Amino acid sequence: MPEIDKEGERYQADRPQAAPGFFLKGAHQYDWGMKNRLARTFNPKTGRTVMLAIDHGYFQGPTSGLERVDLSIVPLLPQCDALFCTRGILRSVIPADCTKPMVLRASGGPSILREELSDEQIAMDMEDAVRLNAAGVGIQVFIGGEHETRSVRNMTRLVDSGLRLGIPVMGITAVGKSMTRDAKYFRLACRIIAELGAHYVKTYYVEHGFETVTASCPVPIVMAGGKKLPEYDALTMAYKAVQQGAAGVDMGRNIFQSDAPSAMLAAVNAVVHQNMHPKDAFELFRALKAKG
Repeated sequence: MPEIDKEGERYQADRPQAAPGFFLKGAHQYDWGMKNRLARTFNPKTGRTVMLAIDHGYFQGPTSGLERVDLSIVPLLPQCDALFCTRGILRSVIPADCTKPMVLRASGGPSILREELSDEQIAMDMEDAVRLNAAGVGIQVFIGGEHETRSVRNMTRLVDSGLRLGIPVMGITAVGKSMTRDAKYFRLACRIIAELGAHYVKTYYVEHGFETVTASCPVPIVMAGGKKLPEYDALTMAYKAVQQGAAGVDMGRNIFQSDAPSAMLAAVNAVVHQNMHPKDAFELFRALKAKG
């Protein structure tokens, strides 16, 4: 019988995990190349990142706001800390003189035409990530899903390859339609992903107990942006996440589907890296939007 998870007990969220000799928790004993790639993705001054997620097309095609990545996303690259994209978009659209770190989607399989999305496989070789000078790769892990074991195996195979080549792996908690999105589930999913070797974890924010999710995960957690929200709500969610222990955000639709993507990205940066309150960040967004 598994041990009962006692809600909120012994997490000590007010005591940050020590990371002697390096700024990012859980990473102080990695090799130099791994640390260097993480230090490109996460800002060493703040220990946080604003990743721009545009990998949606790997299963849902030309998503609203991503119909023309060259026109909608490339102009935003100077404002983000890292880009999360597919290798196809990287090769075909992203300028090779861009110095921003690239984190590549490494899993794929079913499209939105299928009911069951957890039937994923590894969709790229880690050697290609090296060829593309990637700062990391990301892969879905479906804890509790129909193909849970396969997705865990996919991730661990990538972790093994990444350790050989010095490339970090971001494990992404994939929540099925029937799963409860609460702190108890995300504590379970994030901890399993970290225990099995992921170097950082992308997961969703929850209103109650998110600090227990970040505290009980021994590697950095990056908050997933999720569905499109009103700008103030998205900024509030990002603020709460980083105040409760997240090492940044990986936002997509809440930026590129905004009426003013550049202004929204600037506001998210202010929240994540400057701890700007959502009210002030929203005013910044409105001011920058008015300037055009």
